[in-house]
Amino acid sequence: MTGPDLDSLRLLVLVDDLGSIGQAAGALGIAQPSASKRLSTLERQLGLSLVDRTRRGSALTPDGRVIAGWAHRVLTEVDGLRTGAEALRTQRGAQLRVAASMTLAEHFVPAWIGEVKRTGPDTYVGLEVVNSEHVADLVARGRVDLGFVESPGPWPGLSTRRVAVDRLVVVVPAGHPWARRRRPLTAAELAATPLVVREPGSGTRETVDAALRRAGAGPVRPLLELGSASAVRNAVIAGAGPAVISDLDVVREVAGRRLVPVAVAGVELGRVLRAVWPAGRRLTGPAAELLTLAVKSG
Repeated sequence: MTGPDLDSLRLLVLVDDLGSIGQAAGALGIAQPSASKRLSTLERQLGLSLVDRTRRGSALTPDGRVIAGWAHRVLTEVDGLRTGAEALRTQRGAQLRVAASMTLAEHFVPAWIGEVKRTGPDTYVGLEVVNSEHVADLVARGRVDLGFVESPGPWPGLSTRRVAVDRLVVVVPAGHPWARRRRPLTAAELAATPLVVREPGSGTRETVDAALRRAGAGPVRPLLELGSASAVRNAVIAGAGPAVISDLDVVREVAGRRLVPVAVAGVELGRVLRAVWPAGRRLTGPAAELLTLAVKSG
């Protein structure tokens, strides 16, 4: 059976709303005979009598009223589809694809994106949260327009701008022997101690390794490798071992004495957080706006 067309369904709904075929035809801008023909075709397609035609006028039959109710829902869904498609076209025209490493995604990027959305509410922003190495790869392959990384780099083939600064801190639970130390740790002691660390490719892991190498010690010795700052933090609280983590991720725990920061001598654990995008490419539109907001905040 051939399905009813949308114009015929719209005509049926108008007959129900307006009370006559003539008024419904006028609302659609067609002649009454054409409207009657469409309704007859619709009745044959559905195998139902939809309109009761009398000398006093036309009204929908009980079956016609039921079908008109269903038709109204179909037409509402079609209107929603058209509206949604238009929204998608608008979003695609103003689409912004962003990737950010964990610390930036948790503490900085949402506020920047919120400001972009405030000034351009129709801008669609997609955010991927991955480690710094993966962010750089997504940018280099054109999968995102702008990335934010916390690793020290270098980043060949990418342009970079400083957007924020961060400091890593050694933390232990309150019962750990280091919590009662009076002397700072040395670089050698930190390098020799198995630590709870992020996975290779993460900005925190690479920053710690680079800092220890600059201090003349080796890279960290992993005790546990975990995929997020919250997992590292919780493992330390549970007593798994010490960790080096962004101080942004342990503010509450340090204030509540669930974690204790430990000083380290001769190791520079500050880091610069950067925006990255393909070298030689001039950012425009929402990507340029997001970069400007990020740079100003830093």
